[in-house]
Amino acid sequence: MTQLALVIDLNVCVGCHACVTSCKEWNTSGTAGYMSDENPYGQDPTGTFFNRVQTFEVGVYPNTETVHFPKSCLHCEDPPCVPVCPTGASYKRDSDGIVLVDYDKCIGCKYCSWACPYGVREIDEQQKVMKKCTLCVDRIYDESLPEAERQPACVMACPTNARLFGDVHDAESEVSVAIRERGGYQLMPEWGTKPANHYLPRRKARIQIHEDELERVDNPLKKEGIHKGRVIDEPTLDDVTSW
Repeated sequence: MTQLALVIDLNVCVGCHACVTSCKEWNTSGTAGYMSDENPYGQDPTGTFFNRVQTFEVGVYPNTETVHFPKSCLHCEDPPCVPVCPTGASYKRDSDGIVLVDYDKCIGCKYCSWACPYGVREIDEQQKVMKKCTLCVDRIYDESLPEAERQPACVMACPTNARLFGDVHDAESEVSVAIRERGGYQLMPEWGTKPANHYLPRRKARIQIHEDELERVDNPLKKEGIHKGRVIDEPTLDDVTSW
């Protein structure tokens, strides 16, 4: 059985939010319908987003790093949002594994958002229905588009190719190979939801720095006659040109 999903490479995501804006643009004009922004720039912003990028500082100062973590519906193979829906509005397609919401059946009770351990269900305050990532289902099957463009809007927009899209049940697909060869992992697997989306971990770059490269050529301490905690002789013209 096919299971379409995203694989996100955390090593090359730069947090530019191109995925967020492209998702909003495509889905607002597509089958997902209007995605409200009541107060997008205020102190307490509200709005509907299918995709968000969370940014964290990790490590212990001064050895810290910035991590950008995109997150949207993970299209779980055993989605907890589906069985709790009292109207059957939330459902998982057998053909491709995509989890969707039927807006005509949704009553905005928010049961699905309470059941989702990943916090990726949002209510549209204007339409009063629950919304979520659809993997751009209206785009990926649009035969009027060139085959190379039949991908989610976020994948097409990513400037660093941090997002891959494909069938994770196909062992030879690009996404499956990336997961297998680069240590791809699921988010919070302990919940037993079997998220289809995977993440590729950050990889530590090993950079060899020679000791003499750690010292600036224009070291101001040299100019002041102080170097590495000790007073040095006043520089001569030869010394200055050698710096």
